[in-house]
Amino acid sequence: MADRGVDMSALPKEVRDQLAELDLELSEGDITQKGYEKKRTKLLAPYIIQTPVEPPPQYEPQAPGPSSSSGHAPPPSSSSRYRRSRRPHRSGGTRDDRYRSDIHSEAVQAALAKHKEEKMALPMPTKRRSTYVQSPIETRTPPDSSSGSEDEASVRRQGSVGVLLGAPQSLAQPNLQSPDSWINRSVQGSSTSSSSASSTLSHGEGKPQSQPPSHPQAQAQAQPQYKPQYQPQYQPQYQPQYQLQPQPQPQPQPAAVAEMLAHTRIAPSENRGPPPDVTAAAPQVRGPRVDLPNAVVRGMSRGQSRSSMMETADGRGTYSLRETRVPVNSRVSTKIQQLLNTLKRPKRPPLSEFFMDDTEEIVEVPQPDPNTPRPEGRQIIPVKGEPLGVVSNWPPALQASLARWGSTQAKSPALTALDITGKPLYTLTYGKLWSRSVKLAYTLLNKLGPKNEQVLKPGDRVALVYPNSDPGMFWVAFYGCLLAEVIPVPIEVPLSRKTTATGWSLGDAGNSQVGFLLGSCGVGLALTSEICLKGLPKTPTGEILQFKGWPRLKWVVTDSKYLTKPSKDWQPHIPTANTDPAYIEYKASKEGTVMGVAVSKVAMLTHCQALTQACNYCEGETLVNVLDFKKDMGLWHGVLAAVMNRIHTISVPYAVMKACPLSWVQRVHIHKARVALVKCRDLHWAMMAHRDQRDTSLASLRMLIVADGANPWSVSSCDAFLNVFQSHGLKPEVICPCAASPDAMTVAIRRPGVPGAPLPARAILSMGGLSHGVIRVNTEDKNSALTVQDVGHVMPGALMCIVKPEGPPQLCKTDEIGEIVINSRAGGNMYYGLPGVTKNTFEVIPVNASGAPIGEIPFVRSGLLGFVGPGSLIFIVGKNEGLLMVSGRRHNADDLVATALAVEPVKTVYRGRISVFSATVFYDERIVIVAEQRPDASEEDSFQWMSRVLQAIDSIHQVGLYCLALVPANTLPKTPLGGIHISETKQNFLDGTLHPCNILMCPHTCVTNLPKPRQKQPVGVGPASIMVGNLVAGKRIAQAAGRDLGMIEDQDLVRKLCMWPTMMHQFLTEALQWRAQTDPDHVLYVLLNAKGVAVCTATCVQLHKRAEKIAAALTEKGSINTGDNVVLLYPPGVDLIASFYGCLYAGCVPVTVRPPHPQNLAATLPTVRMIIDVSKAASILTTQNLMRILRSKEAAATVNIKTWPTIIDTDDLPRRRPSQIYKPPTAEMIAYLDFSVSTTGMLTGVKISHAAVSALCRSIKLQCELYSSRQIAICLDPYCGLGFVLWCLASVYSGHQSILIPPFELETCLPLWLSTLSQYRIRDTFCSYSVMELCTKGLGTQTEILKARGLSLSCVRSCVVIAEERPRLSLTHSFSKLFKDLGLSPRAVSTAFGSRVNLAICLQGTTGPDPSTVFVDMKSLRHDRVRLVERGAPQSLPLMESGKILPGVRVIIVNPETRGPLGDSHLGEIWVNSPHSASGYYTIYGEESLQADHFNTKLSFGDPQTLWARTGYLGFVKRTELLDASGDRHDALFVVGSLDETLELRGLRYHPIDIETSVSRAHRSIAESAVFTWTNLLVVVSELCGSEQDALDLVPLVTNVVLEEHHLIVGVVVIVDPGVIPINSRGEKQRMHLRDSFLADQLDPIYVAYNM
Repeated sequence: MADRGVDMSALPKEVRDQLAELDLELSEGDITQKGYEKKRTKLLAPYIIQTPVEPPPQYEPQAPGPSSSSGHAPPPSSSSRYRRSRRPHRSGGTRDDRYRSDIHSEAVQAALAKHKEEKMALPMPTKRRSTYVQSPIETRTPPDSSSGSEDEASVRRQGSVGVLLGAPQSLAQPNLQSPDSWINRSVQGSSTSSSSASSTLSHGEGKPQSQPPSHPQAQAQAQPQYKPQYQPQYQPQYQPQYQLQPQPQPQPQPAAVAEMLAHTRIAPSENRGPPPDVTAAAPQVRGPRVDLPNAVVRGMSRGQSRSSMMETADGRGTYSLRETRVPVNSRVSTKIQQLLNTLKRPKRPPLSEFFMDDTEEIVEVPQPDPNTPRPEGRQIIPVKGEPLGVVSNWPPALQASLARWGSTQAKSPALTALDITGKPLYTLTYGKLWSRSVKLAYTLLNKLGPKNEQVLKPGDRVALVYPNSDPGMFWVAFYGCLLAEVIPVPIEVPLSRKTTATGWSLGDAGNSQVGFLLGSCGVGLALTSEICLKGLPKTPTGEILQFKGWPRLKWVVTDSKYLTKPSKDWQPHIPTANTDPAYIEYKASKEGTVMGVAVSKVAMLTHCQALTQACNYCEGETLVNVLDFKKDMGLWHGVLAAVMNRIHTISVPYAVMKACPLSWVQRVHIHKARVALVKCRDLHWAMMAHRDQRDTSLASLRMLIVADGANPWSVSSCDAFLNVFQSHGLKPEVICPCAASPDAMTVAIRRPGVPGAPLPARAILSMGGLSHGVIRVNTEDKNSALTVQDVGHVMPGALMCIVKPEGPPQLCKTDEIGEIVINSRAGGNMYYGLPGVTKNTFEVIPVNASGAPIGEIPFVRSGLLGFVGPGSLIFIVGKNEGLLMVSGRRHNADDLVATALAVEPVKTVYRGRISVFSATVFYDERIVIVAEQRPDASEEDSFQWMSRVLQAIDSIHQVGLYCLALVPANTLPKTPLGGIHISETKQNFLDGTLHPCNILMCPHTCVTNLPKPRQKQPVGVGPASIMVGNLVAGKRIAQAAGRDLGMIEDQDLVRKLCMWPTMMHQFLTEALQWRAQTDPDHVLYVLLNAKGVAVCTATCVQLHKRAEKIAAALTEKGSINTGDNVVLLYPPGVDLIASFYGCLYAGCVPVTVRPPHPQNLAATLPTVRMIIDVSKAASILTTQNLMRILRSKEAAATVNIKTWPTIIDTDDLPRRRPSQIYKPPTAEMIAYLDFSVSTTGMLTGVKISHAAVSALCRSIKLQCELYSSRQIAICLDPYCGLGFVLWCLASVYSGHQSILIPPFELETCLPLWLSTLSQYRIRDTFCSYSVMELCTKGLGTQTEILKARGLSLSCVRSCVVIAEERPRLSLTHSFSKLFKDLGLSPRAVSTAFGSRVNLAICLQGTTGPDPSTVFVDMKSLRHDRVRLVERGAPQSLPLMESGKILPGVRVIIVNPETRGPLGDSHLGEIWVNSPHSASGYYTIYGEESLQADHFNTKLSFGDPQTLWARTGYLGFVKRTELLDASGDRHDALFVVGSLDETLELRGLRYHPIDIETSVSRAHRSIAESAVFTWTNLLVVVSELCGSEQDALDLVPLVTNVVLEEHHLIVGVVVIVDPGVIPINSRGEKQRMHLRDSFLADQLDPIYVAYNM
């Protein structure tokens, strides 16, 4: 850095000022870090002392300076290498000293030291390097040794950090470690690698590497230890007492032992076995997978190789030919292992479970812990302030005193305003203030509208919009309004820093809420100054911009030159103070709503009198005010009480304080001020800068009012300030903290003391007690103590009680913390315009223990939490708005901020800016901490700080954090005076607009109210269960059937329908030959290209002849034997169909395979190779193009191309005919093999017989009413399942014409499919989900254009989605809705359902009832139950019927464990019986047990004769009210999901699609998501379609939504680019491929968060 070797104090003053200005620019974000350094270096260049180049500084431990609790650091000792005394009050990382407390810092360091023996290996998140470019390492500042935030009393940061945290010195290398090297080192761990997160010291700290470990801890770690390798990560506070520790432990008092045990788990000892796995309940039945490429083959012998077996969820054996080559030391699996190790620690004892595993998980109230401290005192007696003195000359109204001073003391100064440098700008005398206010009052009442028309009437509300730098204009406006009897509503100036796409984005947060305030108060007019008006954002026409949420305002400029002098006879009317509102002060609630507190004229006057009496104000005193004069103490003392007592106020604006923090002290010194009005912040800033001023004197002060003295952390600021300035004449008794709130106004204030009087009281309270709402003096555990100072006595004339903060306002006991309520004439009266909310705050009548009111008089809630101490002194421990109620205990946001700040934030947190709030997630409040990160903080520093904050808060407050986020400096929403706008920050967090740069979620730590994991009951089948299950309960068995297949005998009908005689031909080959003879020129197939042009057609005879050529080529070239398998490798088209029939003519068994993608051979070719190998293909039929690809160099890089079977290209075959066309001896022979890779990565081949082909084609023909004169359009992949049947088989059987649209053509021409339907007037079309999604996303916005082109879908009668999954209701609904404008009937869209064992079970035909939709309860579904609920019920899931059951098909719902039939509307496995079921798995080993289990299985009771095939899908049958064709009630089949895919977590069954649907709803930037489990951790992968800065916003939202809706804790959140989640041609997610890619670290994720 440029300032090394520069003595700052020796620099000329103008250089120091320029540096301060630069620092300010950087802190405000007006200059980049690079620009800042460049300018700074230039300024300092002439003064740099050249020093010889040295090795990196080693930061010896410094000797602590004189032990004082002051806020400034000791002078640097001689051992410090460089003298760095940058202007410390603005060093980027300076702690916010409102929360500074040496005792607390020591406590935090001690608490962290307790963790030093634990091996903390928190997995650091993985972040793509490009996402957040941190400033380069070279420019990082070394630790700032003189920043005033160092605690001498706490351990110094320099070299001693290693010792403090127990890190082996060898780890603290001077060079910077990358996160990966740290992770790997900490995990490959033996017990010698200390993998504590705290040992990741960054460069430049710690000793040089060569030094041997110097302290016993490091040596001890080298010896084998019998402790578990990974100990609990955050130990409960008292845990060390149960471990054998060398150091003596203080013995706890017996009374505290019970409470202590409640929070303790004894650390796992060596004979107890490994700690329990808290991450899961039921182990998953998934064995290891085999190292073969990319899929799994079903049907291998079980005994063959145990290790290569994979048991799926329903116990099916399959084997994986999939690349699970997950390197064991891959970075991801290492981190997941770390995550598991940190999760295996004993949890804090969970609260009583919230839920019982009942049909309804009922929220239970947690049972109170018997050891909770309870209040034991008597009921509190209301505390009375001293009577309000009656003084003869008190004015009848506040305006009267202004009138009096304006006329009798006109020359007396009322207000002095300062310019930006802190010099006086102007002084307003009482005479001027009076005359200008009168002029304004006259103008407001008489001169705003046209002549004789009064725009404002007394009682109207007027907004006052004046900047903080212009108090004079504000005073005139305020008093002018009072004199005109209109009600002023002072608000902040609506700043606008930047414009956004949507218009002006306001610089201050919460500006639209100000609009709510103006609306509720009915404000139509705003007063402002000329300068301020010029600065407001304007529209292009020059009008003031209409701010978001604001009512329409008329703006009036109040500068003197625009005011009219009243006529001689006009005098303002000053009535005696009454209960009408005098002014309205704004207040923001905890939720961020801005409301107006109306203060009546009499309350305003009485409050001034009470303040005058309490503060002993005298006429003519001088008061320095640093606070905002528009509201609160700044207004009450500095504007109202000041005028009542003819006080001279010197107003120091915030901007001056930022430029010159000492300005207020200098003003006190110069003006010999008697009173100063400040906040802790101002004390702290003055302390930091006081070295610049030697000769200031504060001896004149008789009262230093600390406005936020009610903040419990103010005591240390007051002490430190006194320490520094006592030598400047400051007397200890002048410091007067006070407590106030906008509703109750001033509640209590410490009266100015008499010299020599005893100093006020202190209370040292136990934080544990406070969290239970009781006062316990802290004796034993100094770490969790809170020291609070009193805020004096109740205000004169007031009566005060303390009531319970939640529930009815019951009086507290004397040792109980409660909310302070006040009865006084000097308080707010109501929230203006909001009568409902008013009642709860301003009209509270306290009740006693029995619930009876204690009197008639109403009290006002102050929002302050506290108690009455000895001598009726008031103590405040926090505010209602900062109260976090977690699991029935109260925590104060300020206390948590203080603890976080005490964890050495200098390297990480920017200017101490930390906000703490709670968000409700899963029936409890969860604590979230958001801090701004310094621009130069490294990833490791930040992550280390975050993990230590977790430990500190866990130790000191005994509460777990839910989320810790760091955002870039200066990006949190600000309040007008620069603080953090908490409610806006919270809203940004919940909306996903916070944009953190680092995040750590800890749901495993703090979510202790999950329902108990379900214990599966052993299944036994006996007669009783049969009786109860079906018969006694009167439920019908859940089964359904399609209509009869039937045979047509009538030959005349055959000829009429141009059908082929069914009885004669059992084989498709015969059907094709028959068609070629009887109707040779009938066109069966039309293939379209991207332009919609028919590029290829096939008539019956053309297809027959082409098939003959291929059959001849096979027998000649391929030397094929009957029954050999032949792979067909073709793009979608007519060639594929011809070669299929060619194979049948030659007596071979065709196997259709999707060709490899030429641009992505590495990923797609292994699957092709695998199917060829598994099917033992004797030959490959393909095109010339594909043949070249198979033999290319690129292919050779992926597979062995020398071992391909014979490849025959069928492009230019000679015209030959086979000697004979093969006819199978029996219809049970195999017609073809159907291979498909399931979503779980299983490659399964099934055998389809000739009989099954005929039965299936006949079934489809009957269902869809297909015959020769019909046309259908198919936009599907033709390689497997029902898609293949429709593309290749159905037309030859039924004779209809199929228009073929290859789905890949839609990529070049999206409307191709829809325009074909319109052009050919198609009635029936079949597509896949991926095609439907392409049209919905790509054409959804273009329906008007398509309509203009004449595209109409009114002809479409049925559009069927072909799939093997649960119907995607939202997609089909969106499609129907979007294209309704093009004439698509809402009834047209439906779905089909098939599985591996039976390719077509349901298909919505042309007749029969529409598919029905039901809503089921998701909680019941997880328990394998179906509970139907109403639409819109919470946790409801809509399910659509999967189409009508095909003719000849019967289904039954079966319990997969007992194999017994289930009743109607019960969830079970779908079993099917039909003539077109597959004959079995194609297996190379002839494994029979699986065949029998999946294809020929019987019920355990009921009907034990029928043979069923198991689909592997869960579903249920429900009898509907609709009637089918035969007039019976229709049975609908609902498919819920595949058993293979379900996730078993916490003993419950989850369907990935449900979790993914929730995740995709969580944020608009989530394009697609997929979930899988790994070692019982739930991993969520989300594709980010927004900008990369949204990536980290998704982590909490994804975690929240899964916890809320599915009661699961997400273990890992992975954010990736769009298109990373693999999807197959059917539009199904390949979750297992994704899982393998993730574990093998091949995803290149944007961000990976490991939730703790």
